[in-house]
Amino acid sequence: MEERKQSVRIQTSILNAGEKKILVWMAQRMPRWINSDTLTAIGLVGALIIAAGYALSNLDIRWIWLANLGLLVNWFGDSLDGTLARVRNAQRPIYGFYLDHNIDVINEVIMFLGAGLSPLVNFSVAACALAAYLMISVYVYISAHLKNEFKLTYAGLGPTEFRVIIFLANIIFIYVKPIVAFKYELTLFGSPISLGILDFIAIAITVTLVIMFLVSFFKDARYFSRLDPPKKWQ
Repeated sequence: MEERKQSVRIQTSILNAGEKKILVWMAQRMPRWINSDTLTAIGLVGALIIAAGYALSNLDIRWIWLANLGLLVNWFGDSLDGTLARVRNAQRPIYGFYLDHNIDVINEVIMFLGAGLSPLVNFSVAACALAAYLMISVYVYISAHLKNEFKLTYAGLGPTEFRVIIFLANIIFIYVKPIVAFKYELTLFGSPISLGILDFIAIAITVTLVIMFLVSFFKDARYFSRLDPPKKWQ
């Protein structure tokens, strides 16, 4: 089988430089029995812990600490699997791309729907945010195939920055009671809906992701149209 050239990773996020050094340091000290697949599985376990923490927060808001633990576990597995392969010079471009990004999608579905089962986010809002995230993901994967570019950062923010933001927001929601108690009631298409502060934040993020997708889509559509112009009738 012809060797597949790896896509250029475009990672210019705020924490990228420091995070890369930490990940390399950890990878160099990782036990030999742990490989990239092990870490990918750990990342998936982290997503399940996040969802469990959010769902259990219906019983007690302090269960969100479990979700924060899941964020750390997910970061450890998801961020370190590729670094470990590069440090050990054991990259598997085809298998790695296939496995890692399919598991990424599964992780995001678990985490978003888990958040929708919590008292913090309306399930419909969480589902819309998930749909917007998957739109961006599909765009990134198509670009990786057609442009040989794998863009991980938007507006200076990457997966790690979003995890940090969610981690801090979770702590705020545990200890600042008025934020959790705030609810805005409205009727949409004849159905009553109750929205909290996090719902409005999630809606803003969803709209931003959709706009980013549309801008990127039309920009690249023009690029690919010039690269592959219409054929004249013979």
